[in-house]
Amino acid sequence: MLQRQVYRMPKAGSIKNLQFQTELLGDPEADEVCVQVKTIGLNFADIFAMQGLYSATPQGSLIPGLEFSGEIIAVGTTVKEWKIGDKVMGATKFGGYVSHINIHHRYVLPLPKNWSFEEVAGFLVQGLTAYYALTTLGNLQKRMTVLIHSAAGGVGIMANRICKKFGAYTIGSVGNAKKVDFLRKEEAYDDVIIRDGDFYAKLLHALGDRRLHLVMECIGGKIFKQSWKAMAPMGRMIAYGSASFTSHGNKPDYSRLIWKYLTRPKIDPLRLPTENKSLMGFNLIYLYEQTDMMHNMLNKLQSLELKAQHIGHVFPFEEMHNAIHLFQKGETVGKVVVKVE
Repeated sequence: MLQRQVYRMPKAGSIKNLQFQTELLGDPEADEVCVQVKTIGLNFADIFAMQGLYSATPQGSLIPGLEFSGEIIAVGTTVKEWKIGDKVMGATKFGGYVSHINIHHRYVLPLPKNWSFEEVAGFLVQGLTAYYALTTLGNLQKRMTVLIHSAAGGVGIMANRICKKFGAYTIGSVGNAKKVDFLRKEEAYDDVIIRDGDFYAKLLHALGDRRLHLVMECIGGKIFKQSWKAMAPMGRMIAYGSASFTSHGNKPDYSRLIWKYLTRPKIDPLRLPTENKSLMGFNLIYLYEQTDMMHNMLNKLQSLELKAQHIGHVFPFEEMHNAIHLFQKGETVGKVVVKVE
């Protein structure tokens, strides 16, 4: 058995209960590999899970974290395709905030050529989220107009790059004006607008004579409602998050959450045929359970030959709480990565 370092909380509810500790890790099972983790990618699902707002969160003691990269240091007796020393990226159904992890061999993949450990820590979860939402659910096609909320985040950046591979026109939305120039110059969005009190008017101006075919929705509230209103008949909205429900503190602000819940936009199914629009939602945890589907989509995603994820912020492992706090504030650009060593 080896000693590993982990960030664990006794139960979900408050981020301040996330504690650094040392514990023993046994040998990998026959169909597992043991990975010495090099980098960990942060995701909004981590925040929701730690605050107890994510339905897929395990009961009881919790180690957050959905994706990592590292090096294999041990293999189970039935594992044939991996060997000690292989460099991999991996996805896990929680349990990623660790220095070492035992995981089923099918949930790790080789590092793409010339990508760093930091870059691959931002690829699997956010790449799969963007690809599944746009292609499987959104039926992305050439010359479509796509609105991508949280455009400077990891999913937003990957979504824009996928759209460009398909020849789509992209409009990004951000909550911070400082991110506009980066997206226009570095990520080649066709237009970028700020989510403020004039968002709807700005969106209509950005659309001009274009029809809005597809929306990547992760905000909720008024932005959800206004995006839905602007969407053209036959349009599709893909909901994969609700950032307006997040808290910048350790614990959820339940009075605020209750108000937001009660005043949330509501789509009347009786009106959908008349409006001729579609609303679809998904949870990436479901995809984790469908291993063959996940590998199939990853193969298609990798065939697009996207450039490596933009890494905006890197923190050492001992500064996990600082990384989480910055991520919560919504001021980050690209992926937030924690470096274990």
